[in-house]
Amino acid sequence: MWHWVHVCGGARIGRGCSLGQNVFVSNDVVIGDNVKIQNNVSVYDAVRLEDDVFCGPSMVFTNVYNPRSAVARKDEYRPTLVKKGATLGANCTIVCGTTIGEHAFVGAGAVVNRDVPAHALMVGVPARRIGWACRCGEKLQGKGRITCVCGETYEIDAESCVPA
Repeated sequence: MWHWVHVCGGARIGRGCSLGQNVFVSNDVVIGDNVKIQNNVSVYDAVRLEDDVFCGPSMVFTNVYNPRSAVARKDEYRPTLVKKGATLGANCTIVCGTTIGEHAFVGAGAVVNRDVPAHALMVGVPARRIGWACRCGEKLQGKGRITCVCGETYEIDAESCVPA
C-alpha cells in the first residue's frame, strides 16, 4: 500500500495485491489475489475484482446508474464483476452493472457500458470491440486457430476468442 490509501473495514483483499497512492476501497468490495490497483482509483461498493486484475491509473468504477445528489440510492447499487486477468486501462470508466470477461483488455479512456466478452480488446466511447487479446496482453491477429507470440493458441471467430 502506498501513501493515502483508505481501505474500509468490510473490504476483503487477497494476497499479493498492490494499492497505489490515493486508492480508496469501500466496505462491500472483494479483491482477489495479485490485483494491481494504480494511483487515484476508487473501488466502490458492489465491485468484485477476481485474481490478477490490473486497474490502470485514475480509472473509474461507478455503482449507481443514475445518481442524483438529492436522491438516496444506496439500495440501488448495481454489481460490477471484473473477471480473472482483465486489464482496465488508465482513465477508463466502467459503468456499474457490467461484467468484464476473463483476460479482456479495456483501453485507456474507454467507457464500458455493457458486458465485455472474455479476451475482448475494447476501446472508445462507448467502448466497442476492435479485436481480441491474449492472456499475455498482446493483440491477436486473424481468425481461426491463432497462436500468439507468447505461444498461447486460440480459436477465434466473429463473436468469440477461446483458448484452444
